[in-house]
Amino acid sequence: MVDSTLSQDEIDNLLSSLGAGNSFAAPTVAAGGGVAKSGDPLGDDPNQPGSAERRNYKLYNFRRPDKFSKDHLRALQTIHESFARHLSMVLTAYLRMNIEIDVVSVDQLTYDEFVRSMPSPVTVSIIEMAPLAGQALLGFGHEVSSSLIDRMLGGPGLSESKPRELTDIEQSLIKRIIDRTIESLEEAWHSFVSVAISVIGIEESYNLIQVASPGEIVALVTFEIGFSNRESGLMSLCIPFPILETVLPHLSAQHIFHRQSETASQEEKDKILTKLHFAKTPIEVFLSGTQLSVQELLDLTVGDVIKLDRPATSDLLVNINHKPKFFARPGKIKDKLAVYVTDIISNEEVIEGFGLNG
Repeated sequence: MVDSTLSQDEIDNLLSSLGAGNSFAAPTVAAGGGVAKSGDPLGDDPNQPGSAERRNYKLYNFRRPDKFSKDHLRALQTIHESFARHLSMVLTAYLRMNIEIDVVSVDQLTYDEFVRSMPSPVTVSIIEMAPLAGQALLGFGHEVSSSLIDRMLGGPGLSESKPRELTDIEQSLIKRIIDRTIESLEEAWHSFVSVAISVIGIEESYNLIQVASPGEIVALVTFEIGFSNRESGLMSLCIPFPILETVLPHLSAQHIFHRQSETASQEEKDKILTKLHFAKTPIEVFLSGTQLSVQELLDLTVGDVIKLDRPATSDLLVNINHKPKFFARPGKIKDKLAVYVTDIISNEEVIEGFGLNG
């Protein structure tokens, strides 16, 4: 057994270092006795510069392991910033008042810590995100739910100062807000993974819900909802780790941006084309053209004849939005002038005449 008693020389060195104002590192007792000298890994001060390079270990909390990396949390923030912008526009149009929603933080903590940090009463929706397994929680603070209900009932959107549970009528009103919130959330998550989100229950307290074990790690996304009357409150989204476990390798900002650039579905394209069908664009038809000097233009008088640079039997030029697109032939439909498209212009360089060639 190693003798843990300091020698007289070690005691003298320790006292002299204290008297000298820590001019050199004092020896420290290592595990199992003995002295850790200066420069020994066990004797390094973790607060001293350069100590991180000398250590070959890192602290790990077994009660609260980190299951989400920083890249995972950044990706979650990207998804829910998009969700916040979309929901802000939806609620602004629905309630006819300016509503701003911002992501305050994205954190990981245990489910028990999350429940204990939440106020009560609060409007909590239990949601499923098929095909992902498990349940998540979407909660509105009392200030938010009471302001929304007040606005839906014709008021200015003021919150009640004293928290209370919602009545049956108020629950049916807030359900309309939750439905619109779920739609926006589902659309935002489409940039990461296609999910069908549904509400399976609404409660008034997190203490009444158990969607994960107390020690399970969850991702907590906190939002601040601000109203035009300066009222504000918090909304939270709690996603337990098991929900994202199967798709976690794809949860990165790079994957999300790549998916956003590739997932323009045919339905979305059809919507864009349908809207474009009603857009108006100018169409111009040119018979021909020529070039005159400024002096020739000034000398023109009534009765003068201008010779054009294309034969009378040649095609006309059709411009769409001031860009040459077609060749056409002139004609009439009833009492209206018309043109019949004969060819498509694929290269503007093949166009001759129309005053374009000097």
